Formats: sequence, C-alpha cells, structure tokens
Amino acid sequence: MAVVFQKPKSLTDAELHYCPGCTHGIIHRLVAEAIDTLGIEGKAIGVAPVGCAVMAYNYFTCDMVEAAHGRAPAVATGIKRSLPDNVVFTYQGDGDLASIGMAETVHAATRNENITVIFVNNAIYGMTGGQMAPTSLPGQVTQTSPYGRDVKVAGYPVKICELLAGLDGPNFLARVAVNNVKNVKNAKQVIEKAFRNQIEGKGFSLVEVVSSCPTNWGMTPEKALQWVEEKMIPYYPLGIYKDKSEEVAK
Repeated sequence: MAVVFQKPKSLTDAELHYCPGCTHGIIHRLVAEAIDTLGIEGKAIGVAPVGCAVMAYNYFTCDMVEAAHGRAPAVATGIKRSLPDNVVFTYQGDGDLASIGMAETVHAATRNENITVIFVNNAIYGMTGGQMAPTSLPGQVTQTSPYGRDVKVAGYPVKICELLAGLDGPNFLARVAVNNVKNVKNAKQVIEKAFRNQIEGKGFSLVEVVSSCPTNWGMTPEKALQWVEEKMIPYYPLGIYKDKSEEVAK
C-alpha cells in the first residue's frame, strides 16, 4: 500500500507538551515539512528562546540552540555569520519577539540578516499563564487585563509585519494562519518560501503565524479557531507584506 501521509522526518517521536487544541503542533509540522522538502535537515539550526516553544529541541531532529528570552534573532545572527552555509531559523512567540525581543527583531530585519524567523502570534503570553501580550487585541480579556485591553492605558497591539515593512532591509514578510485547511496549506507554502529565500541568500524572512491558545483564552479548541477567524484575522490581515523578489520582478 502506498504511503500518502506520514510524520515528517525532521520531527522526533517525542510527545508534544502543548495544551490540547494548541496550534504550535501544526506549525512545528509545517517547519519540519519545509526542512524535509528542501533537504536541509543536516544543515538546519533552530533557535528557540523562552516561551511555549522553549522545549522545541525535543521535537526537531536538526541542531537546536536555546536563547535567552527575546534574543533569538541576535543568537541566530551570530550562528549564521559564523556558519554561513547552514540554514538558521528562529521559532518565537509574540511575547518573546514583539516585547522583550523587539530590538533584536527590528535590527536583524533592518540589517537584512540572512535568517528565517517563524513568529507565532496567539495574542497572549501562553507559557506564563495568560497575561496581556503586545499583540493582544483591543478589549481582549487576559490575566492582566480582566476588563479587556484598554488602549488608552496599554496602547494598541503591535502589528509586526506592518511595522517591519516600513524598513528598507527585510527581504520577505508574510502573515499566515493555521485555523483551517486552506490556511494551513498556504502557510506551508509561505514557510517553505521563507527557508528557500535563505538558501538563495536573499536575506531576512519573517513569517507571522496567527494562532490559537484555547487554554489561556478560556475556550474550547473549536471556539478558539472560530475566534481566530472572526477576531484575529480581521485585525491581523493575512498576506505578503514585503517581497523584494517580486519587487525586482516587476
């Protein structure tokens, strides 16, 4: 019988520690599938900082490096410059990348460092118990905004793709989602493109993945996916925000 679907070779057999319904597992699979498709398992180096994906080293078969909270782009920059023939990626959450690690994100992007950034945006601090994140929506209830995010006090959510698109440096910026089959298929193609860009030496690529966090949102997995569709995607529109390859083609 022909095999039509199986676990990517770049994923280990370890059981994921994520909460039921968490979409980190889907995103892990898409990253692993890109590594398999491009045949770079032996050259790939992942960087995971503090956050829900802090134990990503248990799940990917490629080399993994642990970074301090928010410092993944800086660590990835050092690795890539030291080992330019390797394919280096970071896997970061919104609290990590858009808060404590914002400076590293912006400066790696403006330098157009030849790395790939996978940015998981679930609009909340997941690992530490559900506090308001830089990406939490206006009015969103969290552990630290029990009456909803008040933009007069906390400001507006940070839109990373739109922010970085204003820089001259980055090569590729895209926002995808994994809340339904169509979006998962598109996310797979975009993540693969981000890795391929690095292999081709095009520079900094960031893929923002709009994701769900059923546990900290206080929802069932099904309701959380609906919330992504109805609330998050309208605020964080999907699409390609910068692609220098397309700009050159035009």
